[in-house]
Amino acid sequence: MRKIKAFTLTELLIVLVIIGILVLLAIPNLMPLISRARSTEAKLHLEHIYTLEKTYFYMYSRYSDDFEEIGYEHEKLVSEGGTANYKLEIVEASVNSFKAKATAIVDFDGDGTFNVWEIDQDKNLKEVVKD
Repeated sequence: MRKIKAFTLTELLIVLVIIGILVLLAIPNLMPLISRARSTEAKLHLEHIYTLEKTYFYMYSRYSDDFEEIGYEHEKLVSEGGTANYKLEIVEASVNSFKAKATAIVDFDGDGTFNVWEIDQDKNLKEVVKD
């Protein structure tokens, strides 16, 4: 009977434990980067809402507070089985101004604070609450 050179189960488990420890050491350093990447979703959706609101304004000389009127369709939230991490809403809309808000429904870094972004009629995109 010939023996085949291979790793033992113990050696493989030790390697997996070492990789696990390295991942646990790296995650706290990567959390701000992950939060920043996820906030890109809010920025893109708010900029899209801004574009739709401006188009609506040029057509009707006022801003709308209804997503259906401006032609925006919100993706399903993560809590509803979808992929969206932010709940979007138009906070105010009048003849001369509007404000839309994106509120995170997921606490990205686990500190209890939920990320909030806003945009207005002048395309002032700002992070109101940092996560």
